[in-house]
Amino acid sequence: MKRVFEHEKIDVGYNDLDADTTDTGRTYTAPDGSSYPSITTVLGVLSEDAIRAWRERVGEDEANKISGRASNRGTRVHSIVERYLKNEDTTDNLPHIRQSLENLRPILDKSIGKIFGLEVALYSNHLGVAGRCDCIAEFDGVPSIVDFKTSKRIKKKNKIHSYFAQAAAYAIMFEERTGMAIPNLVIVMDVDHEKPLVFREHRDNWIKLLTETIDEYRRRKMFGH
Repeated sequence: MKRVFEHEKIDVGYNDLDADTTDTGRTYTAPDGSSYPSITTVLGVLSEDAIRAWRERVGEDEANKISGRASNRGTRVHSIVERYLKNEDTTDNLPHIRQSLENLRPILDKSIGKIFGLEVALYSNHLGVAGRCDCIAEFDGVPSIVDFKTSKRIKKKNKIHSYFAQAAAYAIMFEERTGMAIPNLVIVMDVDHEKPLVFREHRDNWIKLLTETIDEYRRRKMFGH
């Protein structure tokens, strides 16, 4: 029997944010007209050198194919998980996408409690960034930022620092917009041919990396790197 999820939407003060995606990344426009870079784009500086080296190693065409497939899969998995949490029908997806949901369902059914928002567009005047958060909900009874990821292989906690910094940014943005503190960060990762992984962290452990990376992003933009 399918689990029915309870929703208690927390108002952030607007319906959505306009987004613009270019070769240099994504920006969001706040209600007052201010433009902020996507937190995903900003945190890209953490893996810039590694990605450049990988592209040189495998070649641009192959790198584009691999990146395109990964991005497409990630988008589809995010979409089916969102629909499942909205208590909507999910049967019209491709078999491998439905399998990803089946992999994640035991975690979702057991741990996700009251849902405060899904695919929530957020921004922070304080941080000067914006983004779209997968899920804000009770996770094992604790208000949490819940981010869903896909991976071809098992990843260690020390290899996903950018994920925690991203989730910490969402927590700060959400508190700035609503006044509701969300100290708990949860990464739920569907891994090919493996059991899903769940990582938990506290927001405050990642603020230093987050703010340092934002500063580095601005420095690179200023000097054209």
